[in-house]
Amino acid sequence: MQVRDGHLYIGAHDCTSLAAEFGTPLYVTDEGRIQENFRRVRAALARYSSAFRILYAAKANGNLSVLQTLAREGAGADVFSAGEVQLALLAGMRPEYLLFNGSSKSRADLALAVERGIRVSVDSFDELRQLDAVAGDAGREVEISFRVNPALEVPTHPKIATGLATTKFGIPAGQILDAYREALSCAYVRPVGLHCHIGSQILDVEPFARAAEVMVRVAGAVTDIGVDLSFLDIGGGLGIPYRRDADSAPGFEEYADAVMPVVLEGLAELGISPELWVEPGRSLVADSTVLLTGVNSVKSAHKRFVNVDAGFNLLLRPAMYDSYHEVVVANRADAPPVQEYTIAGPICETGDILATDRMLPAVEEGDVIAMLDAGAYGFSMSSQYNSRPRCPEVMVSGERKALMRRGETVDDLLATMEPLPWHQGAP
Repeated sequence: MQVRDGHLYIGAHDCTSLAAEFGTPLYVTDEGRIQENFRRVRAALARYSSAFRILYAAKANGNLSVLQTLAREGAGADVFSAGEVQLALLAGMRPEYLLFNGSSKSRADLALAVERGIRVSVDSFDELRQLDAVAGDAGREVEISFRVNPALEVPTHPKIATGLATTKFGIPAGQILDAYREALSCAYVRPVGLHCHIGSQILDVEPFARAAEVMVRVAGAVTDIGVDLSFLDIGGGLGIPYRRDADSAPGFEEYADAVMPVVLEGLAELGISPELWVEPGRSLVADSTVLLTGVNSVKSAHKRFVNVDAGFNLLLRPAMYDSYHEVVVANRADAPPVQEYTIAGPICETGDILATDRMLPAVEEGDVIAMLDAGAYGFSMSSQYNSRPRCPEVMVSGERKALMRRGETVDDLLATMEPLPWHQGAP
């Protein structure tokens, strides 16, 4: 992001011009930034070892073009649904580069994984037994890991802390050996991996190092009972500095410096050499994208409200997590701040606030507001609440620009609705 002639640019493109061409609300993603972020992760890990694999956390941003960009860089994916499986495969990711994660997979999900040769991160004893039965019905063996719950406290929002002892995810470390023993006795399941994930938007590398220590200890224990580990997946969760004036986020290099020695030295002491897998999501795509939203009106009440055409239907994070996104008036990007504003969306909810009490240049109807760092858990968490069609997404790459998702219409809202037979004819 940069400012030229008073306008905010993403890559080589004027955000104000993009808003005029494609309309608002509008998500805009810079492909080059995603590529740059991925290459930095890869280079940071490669300083320590060549035996690693990067699985993009597809839930962060599941647009097919984003997945294709990462697939061309050599990424696999951590997938959480049949839809994410199909999108990852369609993007060109190899089945062996996917890990089907999740705490509540259906038998249809498990059958899809077996059919496509995708490894499964098993989350419970019940799921293990179901998977063995499903694989048996198909006459195929399926490779698995178990997701370990390491019971670690991490400094992040409680709704995205996934490694706490109280969360729904994973098998408690005290039960994990029993899980692997049962897997070893299954006819169609072969345990080959170990998996954990401690949370998201973590701004300190120390929790990742602690999780790596837990995983190495568990790896030693499962090896002792006869499991031949081919991969050790330590998850993702590295955060970004949404508040650039206040947050200090570790870089990929600092993450690798904290985690890789723990893993490599620990595995060497055990005499095993599984491949290391990591699952970055937010850190790859968050800062690649802006949400452009048009100003409908400005009004004075107990606050000075800027009413825009995007709400929590398109960017849920502020309402759900009290998350902070920096705000720029895209067509007045170098003007000095003169007034405190609260950015409010069009949704019929008091909580539809995108940003609170921000000092901005004088704002008026027709201006374009840019919500920064919207590439992770932005469109992917959007909805059609209030029967509002979801907005288009554009990707820019150098001088090029193109739609990567068209905007929805009211016809799209109606497309899956069926008229009741007893409602036909005159009322």
